[in-house]
Amino acid sequence: MKNFTFNDEFFKSLSTSTLETAKAETLPPACYTNEEFFEFEKEALFNHEWLCVGREDWVKEPGDYFTVTHIGEPLIIARTKTNELKAMSAVCQHRAMLVAEGRGTAKSFVCPYHHWTYALDGRLIGAPAMGDTCEFSRDDIRLPEIKTEVWLGFIFINFDAEAAPLAPRLESVSTALANYDLGNAEGPLPDAPSSYPWNWKVMMENNNDGYHATRLHKGPLHDFIPSELASFPDVPENSAGYLRFNGTLHKDAAFNALQKAVLPVFPKLTDEDRNRAAFANIPPTLSLVLTSDMVIYLILHAESAGRHSMTIGILVAPGAMKEPLFQERLDMNMTAAMEITEQDLHVDELVQVGLNSRFAIRGRYSWQERAQTDLNNWLVARYQKAWENMKGPTSKSGHPPLRMVE
Repeated sequence: MKNFTFNDEFFKSLSTSTLETAKAETLPPACYTNEEFFEFEKEALFNHEWLCVGREDWVKEPGDYFTVTHIGEPLIIARTKTNELKAMSAVCQHRAMLVAEGRGTAKSFVCPYHHWTYALDGRLIGAPAMGDTCEFSRDDIRLPEIKTEVWLGFIFINFDAEAAPLAPRLESVSTALANYDLGNAEGPLPDAPSSYPWNWKVMMENNNDGYHATRLHKGPLHDFIPSELASFPDVPENSAGYLRFNGTLHKDAAFNALQKAVLPVFPKLTDEDRNRAAFANIPPTLSLVLTSDMVIYLILHAESAGRHSMTIGILVAPGAMKEPLFQERLDMNMTAAMEITEQDLHVDELVQVGLNSRFAIRGRYSWQERAQTDLNNWLVARYQKAWENMKGPTSKSGHPPLRMVE
């Protein structure tokens, strides 16, 4: 094994991952396995990009809140008394205890450690026994607020207060998904995120990979959506997301034993929509799998080079949850979906093992993996820009040169 530095040559070499799919090669394994590279990604991606935290209908009423963590930052998403949507740090500004956990409804957030109390908008409204503390004023203290935006009912946050809005860079994706009317779709609250021992990009790649579908998932639960019917709509160069369509062998195909929709079909779908599945990725945190009667959304929470967690939720057409036998019909879909998901999770874990091998190389792509080069285009532009901004020991960022082990 030898040590070497992430340098101009390394970041220049990433450009071969952004060539047209027939000529491109995969990202270097170190981009998935090296902890220092993950620390670099925090600045290159997570500190400045829009990160999905959940759905707006998780906080319908004043006082509703939920908590979420991205890159180790614990956050509260809350609906204030004046019906504003707020994203804030969950860290008490006294001794760093978290002031909220899980989800629920509250009149305020009370730190359990010393009972400092914060209003739903983050203002400090209670601080016991602080009267003798010099130059202390509650008015000077609040939970740090984070920039928010809602897109098609999904809540996004951005740690960069100067970040450009998200929605204008998702116009092509919004147009492609418009007939699902996701802003008005509904669904049950998802379970808490599950943790997985592999890099977040391995999961993001799998979520929109048409190449493996016919092979890994071969069988009656998946054969109606063959890889050979994949297509990849072009998106603008500055797009914040990308797409894959996959034709199906019959109308209103669905992942269940009957291979057809058992829940109400989204009412605005065209015949074209109903004869294919759609897949959308909004990196680095959101993936969507859309069929005629159900949308599965996957929210990724990067934790380290070798671990991430993921929230899995579902959306259905307005009113579908009130249909007779809704839960039984949903269970039909989810039983099949989770069987397919378990196959994905098994191979994703082994991909991470392989990426750590001395024999892992930069591989080549099939045309059915166009979504991977779309992701590469999104990633590499940001990697290279961040490297130029922070490289070297005298950079403005103050970061030392990155080093990695090969």
